[in-house]
Amino acid sequence: MNIFLLEDDADTAAFIARGLKEKGHQVEVAGDGVTAITRLLADRFDVIVLDRMVPGLDGLTVLKAVRAAGHATPVLMLTAKSQIADRVAGLEEGADDYLVKPFAFAELAARVTALGRRPLGSEAAAILKVADVEMNLLRREVRRGGKAVELQPREFTLLEQLMRNPGRVVTRTMLLDQVWNFGFDPKTNIVETHMSRLRSKLNEGFSRSAIRTVRGSGYLMEDSV
Repeated sequence: MNIFLLEDDADTAAFIARGLKEKGHQVEVAGDGVTAITRLLADRFDVIVLDRMVPGLDGLTVLKAVRAAGHATPVLMLTAKSQIADRVAGLEEGADDYLVKPFAFAELAARVTALGRRPLGSEAAAILKVADVEMNLLRREVRRGGKAVELQPREFTLLEQLMRNPGRVVTRTMLLDQVWNFGFDPKTNIVETHMSRLRSKLNEGFSRSAIRTVRGSGYLMEDSV
């Protein structure tokens, strides 16, 4: 895989890059946020690893710029900021995973590999369809009634979980675990906020909501129009 690493500590950057290269990956390293944004908007990478606290523009700002540009590249936030609020902030801005320093390289490598993994098999086997909503997992595309729906990575993953369970209620706890990797409830409205954005995009131009709230239980997509 072609991996981009933003890390301002030279020793840490060299350690991570060397380990990933030994596993057969290509690694490009930047030590500040401005350089990172310039490179990430100019080229495509398979996985992005961002340190949170770096000179110039911090990792969170870099992440916002990447997502605002429409790039769906998986992002791992790598940082010493371990508070729940810091994790939530990164995830809400579109990070796909969060690893706190100090870390074991084996865990970092495993998480990078997992983020870079893509569905295998034919394109037809990688298409989910529920009522008039269709998702192409390989192309990372969503359409409703034939109309393209542009989603941010976290919104895409949220919708995927619902579409893999047509006609069944998906609880908030399940979504926190499957979409945000929380094995507990962080007591935030992260699910509700992303669900609101997802619904707004899916329902634009349609009279019927694609996602139904089951009060006190969770959310579901019915496999009929």
